[in-house]
Amino acid sequence: MKEKLQRFMWGRYGNDRFNQFLMIVALVCLALSFFGLRIFYVLALALLVYAYYRMFSKDLSKRSAENQWYLKKEMKVRGWWQRKKKAIAGRKEYKIYKCPKCGQKIRVPRHKGKIAIRCRKCGEEFIRRT
Repeated sequence: MKEKLQRFMWGRYGNDRFNQFLMIVALVCLALSFFGLRIFYVLALALLVYAYYRMFSKDLSKRSAENQWYLKKEMKVRGWWQRKKKAIAGRKEYKIYKCPKCGQKIRVPRHKGKIAIRCRKCGEEFIRRT
């Protein structure tokens, strides 16, 4: 049986990260459809059909391009999330000010009292309390 499945899948695209994402979204939509929202049931079915279409497709270059597009979008979201996470973690140790002249963000250590802050971008100096 395993050998027959391997022969059937020979030359077909198979599973990738975009398909995994589509399956997860379909499961979430299916779970939401149990609360009486019929549109989510239809959306889940459409996503599952599309995911299986991609999985059994023989157009490898097109499916690979779709996966690369998805991975680029995913990396943008992950990068944004990591930057936000790092900024939140650094709030205990650093305070962030904006330069009044150019708007550049400047990170200074907390609990130092009143200090003169010099903007690296425009050279403006201003005094703030940390």
